[in-house]
Amino acid sequence: MSEIDTSIPHSARIWNYWMDGKDNYPVDREAGDQFAAIYPGIIDMARTSRYFIMRVVRYLAEEQGVRQFLDIGTGLPSHDNTHEVAQRVAPEARTVYVDNDPLVLAHAHALLTSKNTGGTDYIDADLHDPGSILEAARTKLDFTRPVALMLMGVLGHIRITEDDELVRSIVEPLKDALPAGSFLSLYDGTNTNPAYVEATRIYNEGGSVPYQLRSPAQLDRLLDGFESVPPGLVEIQLWRPEPSPFESPNQSDAWGGVAKKN
Repeated sequence: MSEIDTSIPHSARIWNYWMDGKDNYPVDREAGDQFAAIYPGIIDMARTSRYFIMRVVRYLAEEQGVRQFLDIGTGLPSHDNTHEVAQRVAPEARTVYVDNDPLVLAHAHALLTSKNTGGTDYIDADLHDPGSILEAARTKLDFTRPVALMLMGVLGHIRITEDDELVRSIVEPLKDALPAGSFLSLYDGTNTNPAYVEATRIYNEGGSVPYQLRSPAQLDRLLDGFESVPPGLVEIQLWRPEPSPFESPNQSDAWGGVAKKN
């Protein structure tokens, strides 16, 4: 495992800071404050995205009977992680997390040694290598039964190329590997707000792993070939909304949705 670099900000740690977490460093807090000064909506987005993920997992486990989750680019553990939400519905639910950040992996090791995580596992792999992810995932999940593939806030780490061919070359093999009855769920930041675009541009110039903002249409295209679950790809606070501990923003520059493989 590579060493944790605390000299440059890292997106997972910055996100943790915006979520009022403790697993971050001064360089992350400085970058997070600079970003929020340009685009204050990022704080609401961080919270809203967590509740979007919770709703998606609960919907898949409770209403669709999914018992296997492949969560790629999970980031640092927070409250109501995927396995916790799924196992509240079905204790036998199994979650496999995928990430390659050393800090995330260190926290995963601690998480997986805690109680009630027998149905939880972790893969150290890069999103850019779907073949390696699938090779490892097949040893931990039963690909003859439905799997929920989760790409939550991670696709922005894939650079935008002509016709967005690169991201599709990564997502399509993952989709193809899923058995019938499986689901793809995703959300990501979008280029729908000039302040968000500018804050992201400045962040990307700071030496961190760049984050690319796609349009809602580009994200929606990644669901092609699957049957969209109503209400389709929408701003994340509008996807099957329910009461939450905070006031939902009127606008969220993150769009998400869920689709089923028939």
